[in-house]
Amino acid sequence: MSLPRTWIRERKRDFYYRKAQDDKFRSRASYKLLQAVKKYRFMKKGDVVVDLGAAPGGWLQASRKIVGDRGFVLGVDLKNIDPLEDANVFTVVGDITDSETQSLIEKILPSFANVVISDASPNISGVWEVDHARQIELAQKSLEIALKFLEVNGNFFVKVFQGDIFQKFVKNVKQHFDRVEIIKPKASRAKSSEIFVLGIGLRIDA
Repeated sequence: MSLPRTWIRERKRDFYYRKAQDDKFRSRASYKLLQAVKKYRFMKKGDVVVDLGAAPGGWLQASRKIVGDRGFVLGVDLKNIDPLEDANVFTVVGDITDSETQSLIEKILPSFANVVISDASPNISGVWEVDHARQIELAQKSLEIALKFLEVNGNFFVKVFQGDIFQKFVKNVKQHFDRVEIIKPKASRAKSSEIFVLGIGLRIDA
């Protein structure tokens, strides 16, 4: 099926789409992460990062840019991710809702993670209530993975869709982190329902 011409034209006019091409990022979504980190400083040089829903690799590239040579970045996705040239960036194919994927993560990580990020999205059905529920389910699974692999005081950044059960998920995140922020990066399209939840400082009693 060919893409609608209007969608293609809008995409080509999009500032962050063109900027991503210029900066050699695989996705305009890279700027959402970079903008959030610049404002809230939840990722830094030398960090160990787990990137859930990492395809096509835009957040992997942004994370590698932030953590530098001394950091470590692991990307997880159902789809194959074209390898990055950096020796400290690894990828695995796996379903984040599957316990076997968590075992793979555990084998590859060199230590507990400083940051877990998730841009995972469901297959969109077009039925809003269904898509919202599926997105929250993925966000909840990402939170479970974060609670398992984050170090104490570690940080969690996850995409969700706004809707009826959004606040319930935020309340759950607040049970585990010292500070929770709701973020709409400038790079997010204004008409998009996506929003990001940031948990800062995993508590020792979480």
